[in-house]
Amino acid sequence: MVPIKGGHFIMGSEKKESGRLPDEGPQHQVRIDSFWMAQFEITWDIYNLFVERQIDAQQNEQGIGNEVSINVDAVAGATIPYVDMTNGMGIQGFPAVNMTQYAASKFCEWLSAMTGNFYRLPTEAEWEYACKAGTQTAYSFGNDTSQIDDFAWSNQNSNGTSHKVGLKKPNPFGLYDMHGNVAEWTLDAYAADTYAKRKKVDNPFEKPVKTYPRTLRGGSWSSSTENLRSASRMASNKTWKARDPQIPKSKWWHTDAPFIGFRIVRPYTTPSRKEQQVYWKEKHTKS
Repeated sequence: MVPIKGGHFIMGSEKKESGRLPDEGPQHQVRIDSFWMAQFEITWDIYNLFVERQIDAQQNEQGIGNEVSINVDAVAGATIPYVDMTNGMGIQGFPAVNMTQYAASKFCEWLSAMTGNFYRLPTEAEWEYACKAGTQTAYSFGNDTSQIDDFAWSNQNSNGTSHKVGLKKPNPFGLYDMHGNVAEWTLDAYAADTYAKRKKVDNPFEKPVKTYPRTLRGGSWSSSTENLRSASRMASNKTWKARDPQIPKSKWWHTDAPFIGFRIVRPYTTPSRKEQQVYWKEKHTKS
């Protein structure tokens, strides 16, 4: 986990930015509290420990933290998938893919139970703050796309597959693969006019009240370079479950989304136990 010092930043992109879409504006200043963020995208090596649940009995070993107090047996577990969710792209050191946002959040709850430390997905604002890493350019390395192969896997250099994490250069915060490789889940619901309607600018979080759409960030190995920009946004889609044979469709897997994964965060200030549950829920009810 990499420490990210909180502060203010300009969220969104300038109108003149090449490749910009309307959902990236208007630009607005946002304040973010300090947090830790995973240096790498979560890999299958780690994610499969959650799917298989064979190490759950080790929860009570010495060294557990005191931020979270839940029994790991109470954490819902992912169903075994019907098809190869790796899509043959690799396991050891490769980013886990094809999971739903709900599954990614339940991984965070499981990891929290196992370690005693509180983990969750990043908010969309936290993700962009970490990606920009103090920059104001289209990418964390500048505006010159001739450098992009040094920092990212895209549809121009990936050969149609994801790659092991950490093979490209990191951003100024020391985070790898923030541009490309796999698109990353955030906590937020997606709406094209989110920024235009935003009222809260301190640690904003757009709570989902329905399954679709949710927001992903960073672009992937299948994305064009312009969709790897720091401010680029992506909405989830139910068509990602097209080959799922279950009725109803699985809450855990997107059978047709080998381009999505996630990374986790741990806030410096641990939320209350009641608040913790908010971040691991499938969706929220309207107040």
